[in-house]
Amino acid sequence: MQDTPRGNRLHIAIFGCRNAGKSSLINALTNQSIALVSQVPGTTTDPVYKSMELLPVGPVVIIDTAGIDDVGHLGELRVKKSMEVLNKTDLVLLVIDATRGVTQYDLDLIERCKAKNLPLVAVINKIDLAAFQAELDVPVVEVSARTGQGIKDLKISIVKNAPSKWDDQSIIGDLLQAGDTVVLVVPLDLAAPKGRLILPQVQTIRDILDHGGIAVMARDTELKQTLANLAVKPKMVVTDSQVFKKADADTPSDILLTSFSILFARYKGDLEMLVAGAKAIDDLKPGDKVLVAESCTHHRVEDDIGTVKIPNWLCKHVGGELHFDWVSGSHFPDNLAEYKLVLHCGACMTNRREMLSRLMQVQEAGVPIVNYGVAIAHLHGILKRSLSPFPNLAGQL
Repeated sequence: MQDTPRGNRLHIAIFGCRNAGKSSLINALTNQSIALVSQVPGTTTDPVYKSMELLPVGPVVIIDTAGIDDVGHLGELRVKKSMEVLNKTDLVLLVIDATRGVTQYDLDLIERCKAKNLPLVAVINKIDLAAFQAELDVPVVEVSARTGQGIKDLKISIVKNAPSKWDDQSIIGDLLQAGDTVVLVVPLDLAAPKGRLILPQVQTIRDILDHGGIAVMARDTELKQTLANLAVKPKMVVTDSQVFKKADADTPSDILLTSFSILFARYKGDLEMLVAGAKAIDDLKPGDKVLVAESCTHHRVEDDIGTVKIPNWLCKHVGGELHFDWVSGSHFPDNLAEYKLVLHCGACMTNRREMLSRLMQVQEAGVPIVNYGVAIAHLHGILKRSLSPFPNLAGQL
């Protein structure tokens, strides 16, 4: 369970006023001294992420946040950081100090979560010190993080209130029937970690196996021979986007063809929105600003896909130089509306809620967005072919 990728874990964010007992609650939930506990208000500053297994929920990410009643200029910045966590959270635990009762900060957070349709459980802490009297229109669990009272009930409430479909999206399995064969094209280039596969490839293989499919792997240089060796025609070929053109040439037209990146565009976000963004590539003009956004940081190789290959292909497509900016992590720049296009990575390290939030931010700024795989397919003139597993979308091109 500890090896489960962060993007596939249930994200549980702990909110509350300063000294409500958020960090103590995390320690009580996990039965570990994970979060720093102090009587000094504002001990937790930036959100802290911790991947773990929380029985009986399973693999989760616990997010400890700063107090929502923090004060001063720095306090306001910390609160802003905490509120951004709502964009990547599946479930909120609002910790309320029973000795102080419900504050306006607590009520405001409840309303904010309702507006986002975000599940919330009010956790009344310190019931060993005071009785709780108020009524709230959200699920309520009374606990004492210090004594452990009510922690078991809280875990049950987490199971009951976690979104039932927070991680039931399928990467590829819903496109297959038991016994279908899928050929995965995996080039071994400079970006491929020696001795292992990259995360999207591993996750796709697992999803195929989970749905009773048969996964066959080959390098791009052996794809044609691999298809010829198969006694039964495969249902689909899934390729790394960087060798899309060769995979298209070597895959017969009666076999479905797509890429890992396109599968993840649907799995983590909104494929239809990203396909619409691909069309905006044709409207780019030399000098236009393009933002390249990656949801995680990684070591750049010499011929990196996001900093070298796709920018070169885009400039060639528009017939001149474009202005590129790059950003890594969970934040977009404040001048987002100045860009003519956002080019996003495959989001393999991002959970679905955060990716959908990022898509909404770009949409609200009025900027089209496309991910690497969709953009590459469009730039190579094979987007329609690469959408063959999704005929409704392919028909719109």
